[in-house]
This record gives sequence, structure tokens and C-alpha cells, in this order.
Amino acid sequence: MTGRFDLLDLMVLLLYLGGTTALGMWIGRSQRTATEYFVAERAIPWWAVLFSIVASETSALTFISIPGLAYTGNFGFLQVVTGYIIGRIVVSYTLLPRYFDGNLVTAYALLETRFGLGARRFTSIVFMCTRALADAVRVFATAIPVALIIGPALPEQYAMPVSILVLGLLTVLYTYRGGMKAVVWTELVQATVYVIGGISAIVLIGKSMPGGWTQIFAQADAAGKLQVLDWYTGFDRPHTVFAGLLGGAFLAMASHGADQLIVQRLLSSRSLTEARRALIGSGFVVFIQFTLFLTVGIGLWVLYEGRPFAAADQIFPKYIVERMPHGLIGLIVAAIVAATMSTHSGTINALAAATTHDIYLPLTGRAPDDPRTLRVGKLFALGWGLALTFGALLFKQQGTPVVVVALSIASFTYGGLLGGFFLGIFWPRAIQRDAIIGMSVGIGAMAFIVFAKQLTAAYPALTSTLGGVAGIAWPWYVLIGTTLTVTTGVLASLTHPAPPPTSRGATR
Repeated sequence: MTGRFDLLDLMVLLLYLGGTTALGMWIGRSQRTATEYFVAERAIPWWAVLFSIVASETSALTFISIPGLAYTGNFGFLQVVTGYIIGRIVVSYTLLPRYFDGNLVTAYALLETRFGLGARRFTSIVFMCTRALADAVRVFATAIPVALIIGPALPEQYAMPVSILVLGLLTVLYTYRGGMKAVVWTELVQATVYVIGGISAIVLIGKSMPGGWTQIFAQADAAGKLQVLDWYTGFDRPHTVFAGLLGGAFLAMASHGADQLIVQRLLSSRSLTEARRALIGSGFVVFIQFTLFLTVGIGLWVLYEGRPFAAADQIFPKYIVERMPHGLIGLIVAAIVAATMSTHSGTINALAAATTHDIYLPLTGRAPDDPRTLRVGKLFALGWGLALTFGALLFKQQGTPVVVVALSIASFTYGGLLGGFFLGIFWPRAIQRDAIIGMSVGIGAMAFIVFAKQLTAAYPALTSTLGGVAGIAWPWYVLIGTTLTVTTGVLASLTHPAPPPTSRGATR
């Protein structure tokens, strides 16, 4: 090997990749039905579901981008993470009981029960498009450090494509074979690896400074890097108390209550009580985890004396390949790979489940436990896995941290989806037409808000018109989208007579 990534590092990385792939394929060796493939026969213990949820949230975006956020800012991101905990609690007592009452496989089946098949298909397709885009970004982010390592051995233009293909195709292999059971149990291994990686970075950074972490925290505190609370009330800063608690809570309500990626894990739990325990507990574990990676960023800021980098996402990977000892470099790269492989595998399975249960089965009339359904579900998993991998090849590195790009992509549709669920739960007058109109308006308006910044950059003449909209920070996206969706749906419902109670859920 050329560069600092030597034979020992390569062996560690290959051992991890080969071991994870083999484990996933072995766990999934006896899949018999589509229910077992997609929700593991609802037999996963709560603690495994908890760490699976945490692992699915901890892609390379967390491992790479969160240290970069602290390097260029402070601990303010924890305000958003606190909102995540609040959002999980709301989901646990509103949406989660309804999922278990219906014995569902996908989140969007709940909307069919309330509104009709059209609402289910609409929301499922929105989920598929959004999740596919966001996960392609995650795969790209994971390939950044891998490309830095193998770059010296390949022409520059091939380093990223080769990295993306290797990571994507290995994940597709074991996810196709193992289903949700393989996803959950391999995520436990992956979570362990990346936590070890983060702790190792903390230890090594402390040892590299004469005064250890005492010196690091003292310098960081003097520069305001340890600041957590920001009481600013505007909408243009992402990391404030109000944006964090309100925006973060709505983002978590959407991502953990209306996104099949997380809901599918919860539906794999043994009971509602265990699912609730896993969901709320995961919020506190995620808070600890984000604190760990933000601390890594603070340490790197002191170590590099705050010097600027071309992109915040390159700071931690640069430290890994330049400063860490051999063997540990391989482990840390494996940790970064582990973080995204876990999210990527879960996304593939969630997309396949939504395609099978929300689109394919209603069209064909086949039963979920028909042996052909399992075969078709696996083919959908294979197709989505290849699509996500090749989609990552199309993404281009920008100055914006990748974590912000991915969250923005998810956020502009999350509001519409969450608003649709809230409309169904809290507004009995609404029918399917009202829900689809509300979600369409909410998603359309949020797409305009999210891309307003790009529009003003391309057409400066629009700055005076769109300047205020373009300045809205991403944590507010879901709250605004939910509000627009519910408001539009309520207004639309006033244009027709209220449906009788017995017809709700069948009225179009």
C-alpha cells in the first residue's frame, strides 16, 4: 500500500468488511416469508432495536460531519439533539400505538386505514424518493476517507468511484440475503466498531497535547467553543434553543414516526412496550454519541490551531490518515464504513418493504406470506441497493457539510409526511383528497424554501424577493412543512360535508 495506510490497516479493514458481510449472510440463511424478511417475525429484543436505531442514525454523516461542525462552531448542535429526545417521546405515545394495533409492516399502511389506498401509495412514493436521495449522499460521505486512503494507488478520478462501488455492493450483498434480521444484528457489531473508533480518537487527541484534555477544554472554553445554549430567536440560525427544541422535535417526530427506515425497526420489536423503550432510550444514547463526536471536533480544533480546511467534512478523515498509528487507522476507517453500511443496509430493506407492501401487493392482490412475495421483495432489495450505490456516484462534493445536505433533503418532505399523519389522527373531518392536497402543498412549498438559496445564487435578481426564505435554517423545515400540510388539509376539508364516522378511511 502507498501512503500511511499500510498492510496491517488493510488487513483490519478487510477483516471487518468480510466478517460483516459473512455474518449478515449467515443470519439470513433461513428466511421463509416476507414478514420474516422485513420485520424479523417481530421477535427482536428491545435493546437490540435500540442500538439498531442508533446505528441507523449514525452514518458517516455523524462520524465525519459532526466533528466538523464542532471544529467550525461549538457544541450548539446538542440543542437540536435535545429536541430529538422530545420528538421520540411524542411518537411513542401517538403514532407507535397505532402501528402496533394494526399489526403493520410499513408506516404508510396506517394512512390507508384512515384515508385509503391512494394516500398510502402517495406517502410511500414520497418516502422512497427522499430516502433514496439522502442515502446516496450518505454513501458518498463514507467514500471520502476511503478515497483519501486509496487515492495514491489510483488515478485521482477513480478513487471516489471505486470507494463507492466497494462499499455499496458489499452492503447490497448481505442485505439482499439477510433481510431485517441481518440488518439489526450486524448493526450491533457496526455500532460497537464506530464507538470504539470515536473513543480511540478522543484518547489519541488527548495524548497529542502536552496538557491533555485539560488543556484542550481550557483553550476551547476561552474561544467559546464549549457554548451549548444560544437564545437567538430568529429563523436563520440552525443551532439555537428554539430551533433545536422545536425544530429538532418535529424532525425526530417525522424521522422516527413517519419514516419507514426507523418505523420498520420498531415494528420488529416484540411488543409496544419494548418498542417504546427502544425508541425513547435511543434518544439518550444518541445524545451521548453526538457529544462524543462533537468533543472530537473540539480536540481537532485545538490540535490544528483552528486553521481552515477546504471542507469541514475533510477535517476528521485528514487526522485519521495523517496522525493515527497503523492498525488503528484501519479500525477507524472500518468504523466510518460501519456507520454508513448500517444505515445503507437499513435503507435498502425499508425501501424494499415499502415497494413490496405499499405498491406491489395492492396491485397484485397477493398475500404477504405468499412465497412469491419473498422472492419479489428480495429482488426489490437488490434493485434499490444498486440504485442507491450508483446514485452516490452522481453526487458532487460542495462546501456545505454533507450532514446538512442530507438533513435538508429529508426535511423538505418530512413535514408533508408528518402533517399527513397528524391530519389523520387529529382532524376527523379530513378525507383522502384533503390529505393528499395538504401533503402536496406542504412538500411543494418546502421544496421551494429548501432550494431558494440555490435559486438566489443562480439568479441574484431574486435575492430581494427570496432573501428571507433562503435564510431559513434547516431545523425549521419540518415544523413549517407540517404546519402548511395540516393547515391546507383542514381548509380543504371545509369545502365538503363531514364524512359519517363509519365511512372515514374509505372516503375519497
